[in-house]
Formats: sequence, structure tokens, C-alpha cells
Amino acid sequence: MAHIQQLLIIGCGNMGGAMLAGWLAAGIDPARFAILDPGLERAPQGVVLYRDVAEAEAAGAHDAVLLGFKPQQLGKLAPGLRGLTGNGIEIYSLLAGLTIAQLKTAFPSADAHIRVMPNLAARINKSPIILFEDGLGTQAKSSAFAFFEHLGTALWLDNEAKFDLVTALAGSGPGFVYRFIDALAEAAVNLGLEQVQATSLALSMVEGASSLAANADASPGILADRVASPGGMTREGLNVLDADKALVKLLTRTLKATADKGAQLSAEAD
Repeated sequence: MAHIQQLLIIGCGNMGGAMLAGWLAAGIDPARFAILDPGLERAPQGVVLYRDVAEAEAAGAHDAVLLGFKPQQLGKLAPGLRGLTGNGIEIYSLLAGLTIAQLKTAFPSADAHIRVMPNLAARINKSPIILFEDGLGTQAKSSAFAFFEHLGTALWLDNEAKFDLVTALAGSGPGFVYRFIDALAEAAVNLGLEQVQATSLALSMVEGASSLAANADASPGILADRVASPGGMTREGLNVLDADKALVKLLTRTLKATADKGAQLSAEAD
């Protein structure tokens, strides 16, 4: 199976658009991409934009498809897309919660079916990219990995049962981090800082802390302890977060609720 030479993105919303921007920023030729999306105002320069399926079918230039619409739309859209997803085509799916088995049922003639989960940091080539495949040969698997590695750090998952949990952590995780940054700023405002100053400080602090942690020789937990000298200010704050493992318990509930939603989306698509 050939390397991905021509990718058709079906439904280019926030995530698909972020991935496309990341590939283009990495220097991949825009002529290797096309979009099928009747609602998209415009495509990036050099990327073909199709407004309907017939137009995309007539072009027939792609060897891979990236599904970027809402998972609840699979049942409605799949029959009309089968002319774009037949023999010789690899299907890459961003449809949260939808399993390989469901993709194979929806697009039975495709050569391979691959689940993909990035996050919006793909736009700046700093996203984790979780991949799980069925049908790729060794060479195609290596090529697919290299293609998605342009967007950040790619990882093949060996157990599909873990995909929803990994999605909750790596795919949905930025939403939780943004909420935490916002909460930090709001807490500072409640205690007397101006909103603009609080937000600026929270953002720059998280950016620096994250960069340091990514390049450190110690775990984030150890780094937290290094910041907190015994009897000092940071330790007093960590005591609040660490009491009865309150933060860990909160985030465990958060990830579980997110992962459980994947199973619900899968059931709704049947």
C-alpha cells in the first residue's frame, strides 16, 4: 500500500483545519490535500475545495481520506461517501468513540481503517497523535506514522479498548488545561489582581512550566516538590491540592466522564 500522496479531508472543522494547518506549516505541498466541505468558506492557498461529493468523485485523485465530521453523522453520511472510500483507499477517522468495526461496516471496501486522535496543538506541530489501525502493512504503517509525526509526536496504540481513555487524556486534555489556566486567573482576580494581569501571568507561567517539564530529567511530581521548599509558600498551596488526593480524584472523575462519552457516541452511531 502506497504512502499517503493525496489526502481528502471530509469535513474540515476545528480539528481537521488544525491538522491541515500543521501539515502545511511542516512544509508539505498543499497540492497533496483536498477538502470536501460544503460549509467551509475557503481553503488554504493551493488546497482544492470541493463543495459536493460528485465533484470530489469526478476528481478521483486521492488515496486516503480523513473523516472530520461529527461522529453522530456517520450513519447519515457514510452511504453517500462510499464512492470516495473504495478499493485502494485508506480511511483515517477523527470520529470520537467510533470503533474500527464501525468504520469497516460503514466503509467496507476501503483497504485500511485507522483511528486518529490529535488535539488542536497540531496547528503548531506540538500535538500527541494517537493511532490505531487495521489493514495497514508494515511499510504503509511506517509511512502513516511519518505523515502524522509532522503534527507533533505520533504513537501507535496496541489496544483499541484504551482509545477512549487516551482520547480523554491527550485529545480532550487541552480543554482541561485551558480551564485550569482560567481558574487560576479567576482565583487571582477573586483575591485582588486585575483580570488582564492575572490572565497574562497564568498563561506565561503555564507555558514556562510546561516547557521546563517537557525537557526535565525528573517527573512533574518531583518538579513540584523542587518548587516547594519545606515550610514555604508553595508547599502551603500544594497542601491544599494534595489534601485527601482531592486534585487526583477530581481529574480521575473528569477523565472517566470523558472516556465514557466515547462509548456513548459509539452506541449512538449504531
